[in-house]
Amino acid sequence: MKKYIGLAYISPWLIGFLVLTLYPFAASLFYSFTDYSMVRGPQWTGLQNYVGIFAKDPDFYKSLKATAVYVAIAVPGKLAFALLVALVLSLPVRGISLFRTVYYLPSILGGSIAVSVLWRFLFMRDGLVNRALASASVPPVDWLGDPKLALFTIALLPIWEFGSSMIIFLAGLKQVPKELYEAARADGSSRIGMFFHITLPMITPVILFNLVMQTIGAFQQFTAAFVITGGGPVKSTYVYGLMLYDNAFHYFKMGYASALSWILFLILMTVTYVLMKLSGRWTYYEDGGGRL
Repeated sequence: MKKYIGLAYISPWLIGFLVLTLYPFAASLFYSFTDYSMVRGPQWTGLQNYVGIFAKDPDFYKSLKATAVYVAIAVPGKLAFALLVALVLSLPVRGISLFRTVYYLPSILGGSIAVSVLWRFLFMRDGLVNRALASASVPPVDWLGDPKLALFTIALLPIWEFGSSMIIFLAGLKQVPKELYEAARADGSSRIGMFFHITLPMITPVILFNLVMQTIGAFQQFTAAFVITGGGPVKSTYVYGLMLYDNAFHYFKMGYASALSWILFLILMTVTYVLMKLSGRWTYYEDGGGRL
């Protein structure tokens, strides 16, 4: 009887998992092997979608390249900035809790459509950024119209949304034993030396966690590219998530989009495995674990 009571308690989660997670997951795998739109039932086509993606769709490789560049800019920039702010906010200063709250706010607002629209207005040719440059006698920059700058401009937005990573870094910094710093000071170590020889090694598991999570999130980027540039100019910001969205909801090629989603899933699985595999070379655990 007790086991049925337990099942009753977790039944909302089980139903939600089965209906909203497991079923869509399995259905998308089936649809990826079909020609399916929202106005016509699925028709089995085998590997035709995958062959078309790899052999006949030039946008696939363009979107992969744009996404890879985006990840290479956004993830290291976000982690470095988040760690820097976390170091500052870990100092014992009066009112530091208020500053932590203020610095976390961009992460609450950053993923919204409104902030992406704001970002677009900031970096328009007559936007606030160019006006600030003009006040310093610097000519305006076509941040969103230049293919060489548009992707970089979009990648600045997630760097600004550093709050979640900063909180995790801050928690990791609080766990570093103070005795290590005291011993290092007694030996005459500088602050920079303590950072590289004590702080960084001790928070490497936190760095790994943030690296994996932010990499996964960056590969799935959609909102900024959709709202700010729409994938332009000349598809320089046509990231993978935007291509998937276009095929699903503009061209109604749901089977094709499902195949794209599974390719992205496999890419993320591979990247995560590689990161975890390589982490054994630089991640420190007190129990010596962490290697795959």
